[in-house]
Amino acid sequence: MNTLTEMLPDAAGKAEPARAGAGPWRRAWTLLKRDKPTIAAALLLCLIILSSLAAPIYARHVADTDPFRSNLSGKIKIDGKKVKVMQASTEGLGLGVTPIGPTWEAKYFLGADTQGRDVAARLLYGGRNSLLIAGSATAICLTLAALIGVTAGFFGGVVDMVLSRILDILWAFPVYLLAISLSIVLISKGITIGPLEINANSLLLPIGIIGIIYVPYVARPVRGRVLALNNSEFVLAAIGLGIPSWRILFKDILPNVSTMLIVFIPLMMALNIVTESSLSFLSIGVQAPDASWGTIIQDGQTLLYTRPAVALAPGIAIALTVLTLNVIGDSIRDALDPRTKIV
Repeated sequence: MNTLTEMLPDAAGKAEPARAGAGPWRRAWTLLKRDKPTIAAALLLCLIILSSLAAPIYARHVADTDPFRSNLSGKIKIDGKKVKVMQASTEGLGLGVTPIGPTWEAKYFLGADTQGRDVAARLLYGGRNSLLIAGSATAICLTLAALIGVTAGFFGGVVDMVLSRILDILWAFPVYLLAISLSIVLISKGITIGPLEINANSLLLPIGIIGIIYVPYVARPVRGRVLALNNSEFVLAAIGLGIPSWRILFKDILPNVSTMLIVFIPLMMALNIVTESSLSFLSIGVQAPDASWGTIIQDGQTLLYTRPAVALAPGIAIALTVLTLNVIGDSIRDALDPRTKIV
């Protein structure tokens, strides 16, 4: 068997031979390293994640505020003058109060919401919850989908029929209608499983709900991939040689399915962020006093004409995060495609 040597250009533009027999993961990494938009998207995503993780540091040492406590009577210093956080309204008859706008300083960098809370600090805390829920829900969804899809596709017969009908039942419900229905029921009552009790304010509820509703949308492609692999030449040859089924499953089926699941990770995470924000905006996701990007948008919907930054800031954060995840997901898909050429 002849060894094929690919020519890869190095950073200086010269061609250098790739190591013979480079596997698909090394090949994918080579492609991703050269993709400048993907690198930029990954750096921006890392910046968003690190900023969200630094929320307690920002709130305590920079903004010096509690983003979860109302501050309707609070005052701050701007240019040496004390200014009320909730200022008298200048709209209409001048009744009521309006939160302070962006100061572009350490305190109230993006202004205050209707409760006088620092929007910038809540934005970072909201990012922590949104990313945590989306990441955990993605892990649950892909784990269940892989288990169901591989089991249905590999064993077939009655097992495939039963699992496929269960997926069809979930598939029949519109995604958001199912998510809203589950959220309303579970948030109003909570969950008690033996000694384990999950209350309405727990983040485990939106994590579990979002993780379950998208299982059919991942399990079906996985099942189809496994069915196609069952009829592939190398699997049929392994069966003909008398290789045990468990070895075929772990050596031939799962490695080929894993690439599909890796592609799904950033795409499902982007979808889950949008879903979580939508549920939280409807008050059936993250519950007060916790924050998420969706709850901050809800807080700012009545301030769109006077303090638009309250709603625009989390909206921009959602858009940037989803955009970066989609760019990364598309690049990973292309990099893992064996038909993609290295030039």
